[in-house]
Amino acid sequence: MAVHTYNVAMTCGGCSGAVTRILTKQLGEGEKFDVNLEAKTVKVQTARSADEMKDIIAKCGKATTFVSTDESASL
Repeated sequence: MAVHTYNVAMTCGGCSGAVTRILTKQLGEGEKFDVNLEAKTVKVQTARSADEMKDIIAKCGKATTFVSTDESASL
């Protein structure tokens, strides 16, 4: 599984909470994520495509920008 990194326009705990709720509902067994409000980043370890994950994260209503994919990283 790869780790996809995104910049998400999160400004408060409510924003990061919304991202966390969406990812908790959408991700399956073996998939992991890390939401960092201070850095305004979200990392997702998944076999799904970067575009699919961007669409899922964007459901929180915040601007979401794909940054990178690391095929050898893990969370």
